[in-house]
Amino acid sequence: MPNIRPALISEADILTELCLRAKAVWGYDKAFMEECRAELALSPEKITGSLVQVAEVDGRIVGVAQVSLKGDDLAELESLFVDPEIQRSGIGRALFDWAIAACIDHSVKAILIESDPGAAPFYRRMGAKDVGHVPSGSIPGRVIPQLIFDLSEI
Repeated sequence: MPNIRPALISEADILTELCLRAKAVWGYDKAFMEECRAELALSPEKITGSLVQVAEVDGRIVGVAQVSLKGDDLAELESLFVDPEIQRSGIGRALFDWAIAACIDHSVKAILIESDPGAAPFYRRMGAKDVGHVPSGSIPGRVIPQLIFDLSEI
């Protein structure tokens, strides 16, 4: 199992590149990925302004998850990405479990997830339910699935 630990500000660039590599597995072209860069970037400000954890295996960062507390007992899973070389090995599940535990620790009742269409089945397997679609934060005119994970159901 991976070691899950807080992200360091000095890891911002490494984490951003990890997010981009992981999103690219859905077959997006270079232009699409460049449009997503700003939204997927894990800046030092995002790292210090939200809950961000990394997954390490043998000292190598292989995953990242970011949760933002939204008040009113709500949080948003801003990102959850696993290095393509190690996907489907339980790292995503470990990071999702961390996000659930962190939200419970902060008295959150539900986690909103705006998901890439390719990743939505993962969140459904974890127990999240579809609530509709929302505009993409990167691509004008594109909509993506929105899901919710109700913490009262665990």
